[in-house]
Amino acid sequence: MVKEKDLNTPPALITRDWLAIERTKLANERTFLAYFRTFMVFLGTGLTIIKMHMFVQMEWFGIVLLIMAPIILAIGIFRLIKVRNIIREHYNV
Repeated sequence: MVKEKDLNTPPALITRDWLAIERTKLANERTFLAYFRTFMVFLGTGLTIIKMHMFVQMEWFGIVLLIMAPIILAIGIFRLIKVRNIIREHYNV
């Protein structure tokens, strides 16, 4: 006969499950690094367009890139923290 306590406790995770959780964590970090890389490209390109005198007509585009860069970084950080918290809540790791 199965005890009621056994019905309420989740089954123990096996090695395959732990490895899947670790892959998910690493995928989350890779996604953040993609956001960070995009932030750096937008920031660098925006600064280059503004500083180079031959792109005077495109200066507005450089300003737009400089405005978008921290927004992209903020989205990446928010997503990293959100997904990390979901993983911790769901798997208690």
